[in-house]
Amino acid sequence: MLPKEYRICMPLTVEEYRIGQLYMISKHSHEQSDRGEGVEVVQNEPFEDPAHGKGQCTEKRVYLNSKLPSWARAVVPKIFYVTEKAWNYYPYTITEYTCSFLPKFSIHIETKYEDNNGSNDNIFGSEAQDVDREVCFVDIAYDEVPERYYKESEDLRYFKSEKTSRGLLKEGWRDSQQPIMCSYKLVNVKFEVWGLQTRVEQFVHKVVRDVLLLGHRQAFAWVDEWIDMTMDEVREFERATQEATNKKIGIFPPAISISETPLPCYTHSGPSSAPSTPLATDAPEFLSVPKDRPRKKSAPETLTLPDPADRVPRLRLPSLRLPQRSPSHQPSDANPQ
Repeated sequence: MLPKEYRICMPLTVEEYRIGQLYMISKHSHEQSDRGEGVEVVQNEPFEDPAHGKGQCTEKRVYLNSKLPSWARAVVPKIFYVTEKAWNYYPYTITEYTCSFLPKFSIHIETKYEDNNGSNDNIFGSEAQDVDREVCFVDIAYDEVPERYYKESEDLRYFKSEKTSRGLLKEGWRDSQQPIMCSYKLVNVKFEVWGLQTRVEQFVHKVVRDVLLLGHRQAFAWVDEWIDMTMDEVREFERATQEATNKKIGIFPPAISISETPLPCYTHSGPSSAPSTPLATDAPEFLSVPKDRPRKKSAPETLTLPDPADRVPRLRLPSLRLPQRSPSHQPSDANPQ
């Protein structure tokens, strides 16, 4: 299992980001969905945990088959999805991803939010500090976005909010920006397949980083669309958008109910901490077949057939002689024996 801690700063407060995150996830999921493909919301309801208190839990299925690169579609079943279950006790959330095709694969994400610039090195407690992990800062303005996901309107180096007057984000903005908050994400990727574990986990972390970068960029780029919303209004937007998204991908479940009355939640689920995963179109290097792979020598180079002359002759049954008939019974024109 490969753990990494990601720190993503935003020119927002923690309370503002609570609204912005819900708005961004709903809008992004709807934009990225098409008939038969996209994000299906299976469950979204209040939940109360003895340790963390009241929260919201959801379960989503991200259908990805047509979005997979060609090398993956060749081996993945057509009915393929990633299940996202999350428990949102804001400002603390837990999100888990599992794969319908790879039962030994999972992603576990713990997230905490604080009003600082990513300076808290002990936010996950002493137990997490004892685990050897890499800390990665994600800069929403200056880290490179995959070209296929780049939009000029979401380039935060040149974006300025009309309603908040925040932006343009200059280099070093995390040291001078006010307000500022940080999303701390402790991500554990597990792929328990001998021989591929390390390479697959490293590849997945690269994809996770791209997802976090894209989602947080969009949350601030769309700030003027959601900054005036209340929690009730963003919940209504979330409900309406989820129903529209389910219809868009061809799934027509009963109307989704998002209420403030806590309901029993028998299956862990919760709001996503990031939009659906963008995937590369080329096979990762560790899955490609080496061109200079030596040929196996477990079988002979040529197949030698036995000489027909050396074959064992077939067994023949002894011939049976019929008793000769008496001359008196033979026809007159018969040939002599």
